[in-house]
Amino acid sequence: MKRNSLSILLIEDNLALAKQICQLLESKGWLVDYAETGEQGLLLALSHRFDVIILDLNLPDIDGLEVCERIKQQQTRITPILMLTARDAFNDKAKGFMCGTDDYLTKPCDLRELAMRCEALGRRHQLHTETTITKGLLTLDTRAFTVTWANTPLHITKTGFKILQQLAKAYPYPVARSDLINEVWGNDPPETNSLKAHLYNLRKALEQGDKPPELQTISNIGYRIVGLDEKN
Repeated sequence: MKRNSLSILLIEDNLALAKQICQLLESKGWLVDYAETGEQGLLLALSHRFDVIILDLNLPDIDGLEVCERIKQQQTRITPILMLTARDAFNDKAKGFMCGTDDYLTKPCDLRELAMRCEALGRRHQLHTETTITKGLLTLDTRAFTVTWANTPLHITKTGFKILQQLAKAYPYPVARSDLINEVWGNDPPETNSLKAHLYNLRKALEQGDKPPELQTISNIGYRIVGLDEKN
């Protein structure tokens, strides 16, 4: 995915409005996933990675405020949420921000403004993304593509680094195979056995360190990294 591209989740039960929003955002080259209900939105938000979530409040099954709270509480990766709703009273806006929303836009609105707000939230989020990831004794520098385990440099390929980066971000939880492929290769997925080969090489690279972490395959789910020392 290009650096200036955004991945957006739209949770909106008004199909006509949702279609307009999707068309506008996709015309910018952004990737848009769509959910018509709160339950669908939660499933997507908690199982995939997005740069911005656009959330309606008047959903047919779960109130959008509850959806916002549950996303913020359960996500392992913080994602900005923009509430798009007809509720325009001050108290409604206050409740939205108390539930964790990052921006609030009332309907009807100029969809060009919605797009600008999404871009601002996504850009701000990308700027605040840590360039160094530290999980126990494991440290990754996302700019230099270097890895150390217990202060010992490890020799890892660039693709192996990207895989390890996603596993470290999700630690201690697993990453779905489809999500891992999407994060590492984007819209150009590898050949069938390529991921397995890269994981094998990554395991060998991690063995350079003393008492290294372990890469586990979780049947029917994906992969996770275990054995990171959390005391640091």
